[in-house]
Amino acid sequence: MFLRKTPVVATALAAFAGLSSMAVAAPYNWEMDMQAAASPVMAQIEDFHRLLLYIITAICIFVAGLLIWVMIRYNQRANPVPSKTHHNTLLEVAWTGIPVIILVLIAIPSFRLLYFEADIPKPDVTIEAIGKQWFWTYAFPKDGNFQFDSYMLTTAQAKKAGEPRLLGVDNPLYVPVNKVIEIDTTGADVIHSWSVPAFGVKMDAVPGRINRTWFKATRLGSYYGECSQLCGANHAYMPIEVKVVTEAQYQAWLQAAKKKYAANDEPDAIRVAAN
Repeated sequence: MFLRKTPVVATALAAFAGLSSMAVAAPYNWEMDMQAAASPVMAQIEDFHRLLLYIITAICIFVAGLLIWVMIRYNQRANPVPSKTHHNTLLEVAWTGIPVIILVLIAIPSFRLLYFEADIPKPDVTIEAIGKQWFWTYAFPKDGNFQFDSYMLTTAQAKKAGEPRLLGVDNPLYVPVNKVIEIDTTGADVIHSWSVPAFGVKMDAVPGRINRTWFKATRLGSYYGECSQLCGANHAYMPIEVKVVTEAQYQAWLQAAKKKYAANDEPDAIRVAAN
């Protein structure tokens, strides 16, 4: 594994007093639920998940109750002479029609959620995320035309920086809070996938094309994700770290990043995909 040891933009750190006290959304031991939602999309995903949980719980309880009732009411001792009924039209219509109605009721919020995820609002910030073996390159084509690479920290580096092991990176992606962030993904070599669970975002980065997704972070903090597409030997070592900061902090980071990562042209991977 080859890791770049470039530090986070040092000149911008002075503007981020209090960052360490912000929320951190990362997996933890014995976790049983999804990470807390930090975007409207993820909030709706959680609501839909909760609705399905209620529905399947009710179905399981109902079916279990029927099975227990049948075992008690129609066992050999309680019912020595078995019924010779062949058909029950009402029952057959019910066990066909009721599941169809349930599926239709589930489909309505499902389609609504899919549309909400796919319909990208007018973005405040546009970021290009290019998946490479095995790191991410981020480009800001509209805010200064610069780009930088984001590599996973080693275990020692992560411990020293106070970052989660296998999730912390040398150059995190900074975005402003309560702003619409458009993420344009592509791959420079193989198929990758840009995914941050707390934002409800997962979009494949495919060589030769651009896929678009979006999120609107509603809480300050550090949020982590990983490439969620099997992209090669070091697939597990290309994490994503997004720091959600205030508008003033974002502008301070942006000005420092423009100087440090100044680029004269857009990334080759994006240019090839666009053509």
